[in-house]
Amino acid sequence: MQDFKRLDVWRKSHALTLNTYRVTRGFPDDERFGLVSQMRRCVASIPCNIAEGAGRSTPRDFLRFLDIAMGSAQELEYQCLLSCDLGYIDADSHLALKDSIDEVQKMLIGLQRSIRKRDDQ
Repeated sequence: MQDFKRLDVWRKSHALTLNTYRVTRGFPDDERFGLVSQMRRCVASIPCNIAEGAGRSTPRDFLRFLDIAMGSAQELEYQCLLSCDLGYIDADSHLALKDSIDEVQKMLIGLQRSIRKRDDQ
């Protein structure tokens, strides 16, 4: 078990969550219970699963939660694309979110590899 707040990937995903909440404030009111809600649940799932996994007692459990976080990041990536295509966010905002998502995904992959390598030894 480790302190999730010390993990760089958790910090980056938390920042992504805060940014996504800020960006979705500007969405149309009729999307409040649709895309806004879905994106917010999805993005918050990333740091939540990292935190939950870090609190588990085995590396295998932690890896499972990191896989779930990765799935949420993939889902968010599509939702950002959809938001851009619908005109809810501009191309620059979309690119900034996409870059942050990509960074979190790469960090998740790196952490998974590190855990697997340690677990194999």
